[in-house]
Amino acid sequence: MASEYPRIPYGAVYFRKSNPPREDWNRDYATAAEDGLNTFRHWFMWSAIERAPGRFDWDDCDRQLDLAAAHGLSTVIAEFTMAAPDWLVRKLDHARMRTADGRPMASQLSPSCAVGGFGEGLGGAGPLTLNDPQVHEAVMGFLTRLAERYRGHPGLMGYDINNEVNYQPQFDFSDPTAAAFRRWLREKYGSLDALAEVWHRYSYADWDDIMPPRQVQPYAECLDWMTFREDNFYRHVEEKIRTIRAADPDAAIISHGIAGAVTALAGHGCNDWRAASQVDIYGYTWIAARKGNQPWRNFYAGDLIRGAARGKPFWHAERQGGPLWMQPQVLGRAKEDARVATPEDIRLWSMASFAAGARGMMNLRYRPLLDGPLFGAFGAYGMDGSRTPRSDMQAAIGRWANAPAQAALMAARPVRGEIGILMIPEAQRFDRLLSSEGGFTTYQDAMWGAYRGFLDLGLQPDWVHHEDIDSHDVIYAPYPILIPAALAARLAVWVRRGGKLISEACPGYFGDMGRAGGRQPHNGLDQLFGVVEDEVEFMPDIAHRTKVVLDNGRLTCGGFLQSYRALGAEVMGRFDDGRVAVTRAVHGSGATLLIGTHVSAAHFRALEAGQDDAAPWFRTCLDWASLTPLVETGNSHVIGRLHVDGTRKFIWLVNPTDAPQPVSVKVGGQTVVATSCLWGDISSGTVPAQDAIILSC
Repeated sequence: MASEYPRIPYGAVYFRKSNPPREDWNRDYATAAEDGLNTFRHWFMWSAIERAPGRFDWDDCDRQLDLAAAHGLSTVIAEFTMAAPDWLVRKLDHARMRTADGRPMASQLSPSCAVGGFGEGLGGAGPLTLNDPQVHEAVMGFLTRLAERYRGHPGLMGYDINNEVNYQPQFDFSDPTAAAFRRWLREKYGSLDALAEVWHRYSYADWDDIMPPRQVQPYAECLDWMTFREDNFYRHVEEKIRTIRAADPDAAIISHGIAGAVTALAGHGCNDWRAASQVDIYGYTWIAARKGNQPWRNFYAGDLIRGAARGKPFWHAERQGGPLWMQPQVLGRAKEDARVATPEDIRLWSMASFAAGARGMMNLRYRPLLDGPLFGAFGAYGMDGSRTPRSDMQAAIGRWANAPAQAALMAARPVRGEIGILMIPEAQRFDRLLSSEGGFTTYQDAMWGAYRGFLDLGLQPDWVHHEDIDSHDVIYAPYPILIPAALAARLAVWVRRGGKLISEACPGYFGDMGRAGGRQPHNGLDQLFGVVEDEVEFMPDIAHRTKVVLDNGRLTCGGFLQSYRALGAEVMGRFDDGRVAVTRAVHGSGATLLIGTHVSAAHFRALEAGQDDAAPWFRTCLDWASLTPLVETGNSHVIGRLHVDGTRKFIWLVNPTDAPQPVSVKVGGQTVVATSCLWGDISSGTVPAQDAIILSC
């Protein structure tokens, strides 16, 4: 039988065929085991295993599993059927993914390992489309062989499916994918006449007349194409999972994304909710060197994935452990901005992820690659596999996390946050189409601005998918420009039953398939908010020139502007030209608060520029909803989180700054009396720089 899960899977990505050198494997495993690492993930690449048709080279892979069993480690096999054998790419040239103009995806070396057969771009892209029956049969056949070979191995924990679950939006316009799109449309619409009413294409005489849209515009056919791409992708992921489960029903099924639901759901299919629903354990790649090392980012990804996991265990599946050289994401940034990771950085990133609820952690390199553009990057250990101060810090955290004394702490989970930030995938897809020509980033800026607005006031903002609105009493909608009719109806029921909804401008301006409503707000939302639109301005490039006057303060506008006529709502604020901008209303047992601009987008941009004029708006939201932070640290620089397991309570105090920070801790308004300190020392009343204090109470 495969090994049991470690309590807290903790380790690194190790084997990638070209690295590390074979002669170091046994020594590296021994070092890892001595240092408290208990899990390795390996890239088992189809192109490196099936070297010719029917000729398989499993020797290196076998050795990894055997070494794991010998040294007491668990193995996660990352299936890389995305790395297709070059002989198969030649043989099935018709099945290569293609751009809209017909250019086939190249088969190339991966930036993350010097092995051929990968497609263009990072993550899960491969040169061949699974929509081709021959490719599909070959992929599933290889996965069956893989799972049957390692089923029951004592070193095996499970399989990681489709690395970083995403696709490249500029691909795939191949013939097999076009055929799959037509089948999807036929199932959705049933007839060409029904499709014509939505698409406004009236001269399709046969389903074969339909081609994937080449334009990127806010039309129904483009929305359908984007929705199909996601449906099609996750159907293939599910088929991989079913194939592996059929061959090895006992092993864990795992996957990890890039915490991309706010930035890359529409383009790359990074739907973390959907990905997490398919597997036993979910995770995320989050690398400060690529994303930025600002304090809020240390929590953002973990909070996002906790929401997407919906109670399932999740990991920080790829955490930085070393530097990043010469890559475009780091150019021009300060050395201290995660370009050269320090032991203190590793401590902070680990503690922030644990505080956000992660219960597993993997460094994305055990030791650096020796070749390719990512040479020297990310590894906590040295280029030769030797220990470093970074690996010593990693080891100390791993030993601590898996010590018997921390069993209760690690069994606890974060409580529900005080407020939920509403995720509407349809709104993001439509915004990608709407903003394509102007290159606007209003959607992601608004989502991040709302998260930062509440986080900076000491709250735990939870990311809430629109299917899960019943999980929270207060929900904030930063950019709800498209709300399908069914969701509008559910929101109305949720508010009527007692929910409190805060919305920014143009709620549901566009409805199903991107069609704008003649009356605004659309789909009955006018009754929910007690207003009707007076005027609207879609000028995100100059929205900042307008202000909202609220409680004698002035808020900078962002995104779109929408003014109102109150029909039962109470006016709270106006644009600086006198038009109604902020209203509140009672609806059944609940209430709504509406502001006619995307103030969160303006807030995010102001914070990035070192300014802040929107904090009063978020305080207004708290006052209106009668919310107070559950954990009060007495210091806005220190982030507090409460974890609970039955009657046991634990308080995480994380200081992401580079200076010690004093704290005075309250939970639920009551001063905390700690029974013990599980990490750090609270006696001085200070949290050290880039560190944490964990209290049991």
